[in-house]
Formats: sequence, structure tokens, C-alpha cells
Amino acid sequence: MSQAATPHSHPVTAARVCSIVAFVLAAIAVLFFPIIFGPGAIILGVIGYTTGDRVLGKWAIVAGVAGTILGFLLAYLVLT
Repeated sequence: MSQAATPHSHPVTAARVCSIVAFVLAAIAVLFFPIIFGPGAIILGVIGYTTGDRVLGKWAIVAGVAGTILGFLLAYLVLT
């Protein structure tokens, strides 16, 4: 299987990579250190959004905010 781009495939750009990494950080923020990984996800989502990946970047920002909030809520429930 070749890695050549077809007319219907989208090339991987830096904006797409930032958006995908933001989703990963948002998922990590739910379980580990939401104060660090949550804002990292939000920042990478904003970078992805502003550098051209508008749709996925927007959802990455939302996922970063949600991951941060859920991470803090989960930590509160575990520690109380």
C-alpha cells in the first residue's frame, strides 16, 4: 500500500497534527493532571484552528475545555 496522496485524500498538515494532539491531551486531562494537560489541549486546539484546521480545531478546543472540567470534577470526587 503506497502513501501517495489521492485527489480525494487530505494531506496531513501541521494544523491537523496540532488538533489531533489536542484531542489526545484532552483525553489525558480527564485522568491525569488536568491543570497541565487541559490548557495544553486548549492551546493546541487554538493553534490548529488559527493555522487552518477550522473544524477539527474548534472541536479540539471544546474537548480541551471539557477534559479540563471533567478532570477537575473527577479529582474532586476521588479526593472527597
